[in-house]
Amino acid sequence: MICPRCESKSVNLLTKAPKDDAWEVYICDTCTFSWRNTESEHITNPEKYNPDFKLRPETFTQLDQIPPIPNLKGK
Repeated sequence: MICPRCESKSVNLLTKAPKDDAWEVYICDTCTFSWRNTESEHITNPEKYNPDFKLRPETFTQLDQIPPIPNLKGK
């Protein structure tokens, strides 16, 4: 299986439906994208995934950091 977002082959089954195996959730070990196998092809198929949202693992070090959450303001 290939990740639709970064096209990594490092994808694992995260969980299954608790009853009847109605769905499965997969997660990419490279970019942490997750998806259900029941979603449409524009989410599950790397060739049909929106190119505006694709990621290239070699650029991960250049991505912005998540900003820290500031302390709560006093009352």
